[in-house]
Amino acid sequence: MQDVIERTIQIQAPMEKIYAAITDPEQLVQWFPNSVEGSLAPGEQPLFGFGEHGKSRIYVVAAEPHHYFAYRWVPGANHYEGDVLQVATTLVEFTITEEAVNHCTVTVTESGFAGLPDDIKTDAFQQNNQGWDFMVNRLVQLLQAAA
Repeated sequence: MQDVIERTIQIQAPMEKIYAAITDPEQLVQWFPNSVEGSLAPGEQPLFGFGEHGKSRIYVVAAEPHHYFAYRWVPGANHYEGDVLQVATTLVEFTITEEAVNHCTVTVTESGFAGLPDDIKTDAFQQNNQGWDFMVNRLVQLLQAAA
């Protein structure tokens, strides 16, 4: 069982703009969930809405402008809305590294699949492995359109 999904992309944008696209609900909904209910501050448990597919609660682990944002969630199409700290989750991390002026490397890592319940871990990994390809591409498109 693979435990980690990792995507690394190059984006022609300043760190501040990339971080805002990941952490500002108004921008986040342009590439990832359809809606965000609640605060994206550390310790909070907002809900990500995915339209007809349901909602998923996350637990914000860290928000370190402008280089790191992390949260825990029940991955895949499970749409868990309870207390995220009471169940097995994966950790999603966004790391932004400035390589040059207006040029950054963004690494998206989701880890912890091996620790999920046996009945969901394989499907969750497969869904999210494909899902991150799609979502990371949408993030790049959003930031390129804003450039």
